[in-house]
Amino acid sequence: MSALGQRVRGAGRIYFTGGATAILYQWRISTIDIDLKADPEPEGLFEAISAIKDELSVNVELASPDDFIPPLPGWRERSIFIAHHGLLDFFHYDPYAQALSKLQRRHERDLTDVRAMLKDGLIELKELKKMFALIEPQLIRYPAVDPPSFRRSVQQFCDANQ
Repeated sequence: MSALGQRVRGAGRIYFTGGATAILYQWRISTIDIDLKADPEPEGLFEAISAIKDELSVNVELASPDDFIPPLPGWRERSIFIAHHGLLDFFHYDPYAQALSKLQRRHERDLTDVRAMLKDGLIELKELKKMFALIEPQLIRYPAVDPPSFRRSVQQFCDANQ
């Protein structure tokens, strides 16, 4: 965060998701890459990422839940502030959006992360179901997503963790 904040030439927000959130919350000790979304995108972001990837030997991916599922209304407001470095504010991308995108994929590590989100109070089951209901009509725009199996995954997770 510090290295990125020092290198960009404009103000912006960086939202961490996936493994980066898991590491910062100490649910895991490592990740393959750092997934992030810039919104708004600061001037010089891509040059900064290119330099930092080499210097720190990290893989950075521009990816967020809204690349895989419809964006949840209010995701910016639910994103959790982490820190301010240079011209950048850093956040954890909305936990509900992260949880739903992980439940859509259904990988074991993703399910472990969602259970950790629940345990740490970042999500509530009732709200998770409500958020899914808000985006369900838009899933038709995401051909890689099977809406019935996604719905089952959310319901099974909620049932198993009540």
